[in-house]
Amino acid sequence: METHFDNIEREHDAISKDKVMDDLKTLARDAEALLKATAGEVGDKMSDKAKEARSRLAVALEQAKVSCARWEDKTVAAARATDKAIRSHPYESAGVACVLGILIGVLIARR
Repeated sequence: METHFDNIEREHDAISKDKVMDDLKTLARDAEALLKATAGEVGDKMSDKAKEARSRLAVALEQAKVSCARWEDKTVAAARATDKAIRSHPYESAGVACVLGILIGVLIARR
């Protein structure tokens, strides 16, 4: 007998992951817009500090995009591996979850 709770788990995970990804993408778009907006206005009058700050922002933005894509790929791979392991060993997974729940309950009760 196999029970699937895909809707419950995936909806919660999707909401959390989607929220973080949307926030990061919004941040990246805003940073790019800021870089573009300040590029034309300041021109040659830009101080060395401002040029350095713009270049650091551009580098950080690219690194954030790469890290975000890598993080998303790793998260998806880990979720698939976990799902596969749990489906392969449902009783062992339930036993481990039960033991962890008891352990956490005991630790909380001691405080």
